[in-house]
Amino acid sequence: MSRRVVITGLGAVTPLGGDVPTTWQALLEGRSGAGPITRFDSTAFTVHFACEVKAFDPLQYMDRKDAKRLDAYSRYAMAASVQAMRDAGLEHGGFDENRFGVIIGSGIGGLQAFEDQHSQYLQRGPGKISPFFIPMFILDMAAGHVSMKYGLKGPNYAVVSACATSGHAIGDAMRIIQYGDADLMIAGGAEAAVTPMSVGGFASMQALSTRNESPETASRPFDAARDGFVIGEGSGSVVLEEREHALRRGARIYAEIVGYGATADAYHMTQPAPEGAGAQRSMRRALEDAGVRPEDVDYINAHGTSTPYNDRNESTAIKAVFGDHAYKLNVSSTKSATGHTLGASGAIEFIISTLAVNNGIVPPTINYSTPDPECDLNYTPNTPAHREVNLAISNSFGFGGHNVTLAVRKHSA
Repeated sequence: MSRRVVITGLGAVTPLGGDVPTTWQALLEGRSGAGPITRFDSTAFTVHFACEVKAFDPLQYMDRKDAKRLDAYSRYAMAASVQAMRDAGLEHGGFDENRFGVIIGSGIGGLQAFEDQHSQYLQRGPGKISPFFIPMFILDMAAGHVSMKYGLKGPNYAVVSACATSGHAIGDAMRIIQYGDADLMIAGGAEAAVTPMSVGGFASMQALSTRNESPETASRPFDAARDGFVIGEGSGSVVLEEREHALRRGARIYAEIVGYGATADAYHMTQPAPEGAGAQRSMRRALEDAGVRPEDVDYINAHGTSTPYNDRNESTAIKAVFGDHAYKLNVSSTKSATGHTLGASGAIEFIISTLAVNNGIVPPTINYSTPDPECDLNYTPNTPAHREVNLAISNSFGFGGHNVTLAVRKHSA
């Protein structure tokens, strides 16, 4: 029998707040993190808004020298990981460093560093490219810096699977603990892609909402008037721990992670497979891994991007997997409030799912006003739902056909 894995620490930096409690409260109040882009002059762009992280001070989590040498995505990852370590009561040690690992991914990595240094090259030549450029840019550096901060010498690597990235990171971390290769893992993802090339690229794909006159209502998953996602940024990190290890040290246990499903569409670069076939298999695999039935699920934190293809296909997939029960459970897309934080979204939404289980509250899908006949489930429109949440699943799907489902349930003996 594989070892049980519990969640003992949570940390996040999001467009709704600089930590988990602030983000959670904003979600329950139905606030939006969207607003005009401040990272660069968007005048020439078709999209002028995003869900940016606001008032972030990296010096709360690292010294000034490290802050200068890290891209924003790594700074966000470090902040979320420090929060998670503090929350788990592990910041000052008390663990075997050889049995503690880190998996933190990013969908895009240090894109701002790349854009800045490319400008330096064009304007001043190759001799002016920073010696810190490559370490700032590469995707594994967030995981590396977190491991160095705490001396964590267990498995350490990055995952990249577009918007499924941090779902994979958390699922892989669970497996590592289950198989006995570590007792503790920090897992999650980070993204800082509100940059000219990123916004311009997504806009060229016609993936972004162009509701420039009303940014706060632009992210509207499952709503008939949805017209694309709102790009966001931020990070989420969790401390996962082998259950007996957590009990021995008297740790607070938020919930237990019990299922991990990962599949591929093998269909198209950006569009989901018809009928959400890959998503169906991902959800079924997570339920099978958890040893539960579809009717045991109370809440689904949907991938719910506010794009026509994703929302329709995900709704179809949920109905295929859950049958009549699909209409009895609660679904919500918290991207309606946070925007789409790309490689960080899976971790942020896993944290939200964990809090839904822990608190018995389902956060809402905000901006839902016009039902779509093809999306006819209970999307928890606009106000939170107070209900017992014994088991929740969180979906994350990425460009390239990557699908991840994580299952989390109330902790019990």
